[in-house]
Amino acid sequence: MRINKYIAAAGVASRRKADEMIASGRVKVNNMVLREPGYDVMEGDLVEVDGKPVLQPEGKQYHYYALHKPVGYVTTVSDEKGRPTVMDLMTEVEGRIFPVGRLDIDTSGLLIMTDDGSFAYKVSHPKHEQGKTYVARVQGTFNESQARWLRKGIDIGGFVTSPAEVTILKELPRQTVVELTIHEGKYHQVRRMFKAAGFKVLELQRIAIGDVRLGRLAEGHYRRLKREEIDSLLKSSKK
Repeated sequence: MRINKYIAAAGVASRRKADEMIASGRVKVNNMVLREPGYDVMEGDLVEVDGKPVLQPEGKQYHYYALHKPVGYVTTVSDEKGRPTVMDLMTEVEGRIFPVGRLDIDTSGLLIMTDDGSFAYKVSHPKHEQGKTYVARVQGTFNESQARWLRKGIDIGGFVTSPAEVTILKELPRQTVVELTIHEGKYHQVRRMFKAAGFKVLELQRIAIGDVRLGRLAEGHYRRLKREEIDSLLKSSKK
């Protein structure tokens, strides 16, 4: 198993964070600092992070949560700038959990938290094309003509998005509420898509990941995922 996947599957950190740990010399294999990020862990290898053994426990009980992230919280385990993180909202949960994917600090809504690294990879990696649904309140009158641009795919600056599902929910005075489902996760992607279409996003909330929906979960609160929700996410993630 690739070293970053091994660390993630043990619930220590995400794959991206594991790569950062390796680059900073915090990971050892058989008492030697690892310098090769592509190393494959072999049976009998001793893997350590910050001097502590990283084990793959047999029959481990993993934990899965849906969190309603408020605006103003960063999607990370810790923040060097001292800003509030999503971990501050989940101080009483079991397991060494971490966020699956990201939500921008100025975006609210559904965020999945877990200590299952393999699950996190399957749900969040772009190649698995997991659908993510947002509701955006944009400035101006967004009509079907502009919606067709997003449905076809739009250039957001060096990248053309995949076709999106777009529904106009409500027309307000000088504003429009739009539902949008995408299958990628580029930096500020939804905001950049609307900007490319000539619209500024005033408010953005993620309401679903695959078949898991935010529903009436109160802002700042969380709940356990149901077994059928977990299975649905795994099934809908393309191999």
